[in-house]
Amino acid sequence: MTRLILASSSPYRRELLQRLQLDFECISPNIDESRQENEQAEHYVQRLAIEKAAEIGRQCPEALIIGSDQCSLNDGKILGKPKDRDHAIEQLCAASGKTIEFLTGVSIQHPQSGWQQDWLDIFEVTFRKLSQDEIERYLDTEQPFNCAGSFKSEHLGIALCEAMRGDDPTALIGLPLIKVAQSLRVFGLHVP
Repeated sequence: MTRLILASSSPYRRELLQRLQLDFECISPNIDESRQENEQAEHYVQRLAIEKAAEIGRQCPEALIIGSDQCSLNDGKILGKPKDRDHAIEQLCAASGKTIEFLTGVSIQHPQSGWQQDWLDIFEVTFRKLSQDEIERYLDTEQPFNCAGSFKSEHLGIALCEAMRGDDPTALIGLPLIKVAQSLRVFGLHVP
């Protein structure tokens, strides 16, 4: 049986992958996640997903490894995880009334055989006009300080939205399970 590893310390990605009811383990890759000079968001998240999987692949070449990374874009500006509550307020004020793109890069690698699939998933969220009070109540309740753009759709964050557009709602949480399941089946795993 193939050893499956999620190259992540994200509890959200772990919870998502558990939905597929596969045995897997999580190993946090120790990589530099700094953005390169003038690096476009699409390249940035895809590069990090590939590097995360490759880092764990060097340690466990016999395993099938899933790497993923996410950022959000507001008017072309990359929004990562907020530094603190004030930064989260700033991010959500800037998103108020706008459509934000959430980009998720994924890389699934089996180093021993050289098999690899990489892709980028884009999901759009249109935020309704938000008041300062709404933003602060959301932050106090949800505490989304480890989420790209300070937004956590799977809980109270849904109340901040006017519309969502994308092929896979799990991509918005950080791991697009539809395509992950397809890729794992291509590799030979039974899902479900």
